[in-house]
Amino acid sequence: MPDFELSSHAKDMLRERKIAEEWVWRVVEAPVSKKKGKDGNMHYTKPIKERDGRILHVVINPDLVPQRIVTVFFDRRLKNR
Repeated sequence: MPDFELSSHAKDMLRERKIAEEWVWRVVEAPVSKKKGKDGNMHYTKPIKERDGRILHVVINPDLVPQRIVTVFFDRRLKNR
């Protein structure tokens, strides 16, 4: 598995949005969905049971070494599956 690091923005979003860093690693290690976006970034999603199954969306820049987690948020556009 490639190495990943959190950007300063992603760290800020974890604090502001009360997202556990462990949840981010859970999504990265075993995403339900993994797609390349129009922005060139990889978009990983997975429901988080501790947050009533809400979908955590992790955006990763795959062109950097280590790959950089750009941002993280609960995606209201995606419904629980």
